[in-house]
Amino acid sequence: MSKEIRSLDERIERIYRMAKEHFGEVRFAGIKKHKKIGWVAKVQFDEFESLVAEGETAEEALKNLRKRLKKIIDRYNMV
Repeated sequence: MSKEIRSLDERIERIYRMAKEHFGEVRFAGIKKHKKIGWVAKVQFDEFESLVAEGETAEEALKNLRKRLKKIIDRYNMV
């Protein structure tokens, strides 16, 4: 059984949909290359609130962001 290979756009779209379903309004979801840190994935909800994750590769940063988002949603649903 092989895993389906997802493009960066598909990963960003999935994170965007998850955030929008749970939080409502999403201003930005994407990745950026940082000189010192590596890759940074970010979901921004308004001017001040955002979720950020880092990784050595773009895929790793997006996976880490998705894990953080999923953890927050799971904790919210437990209550």
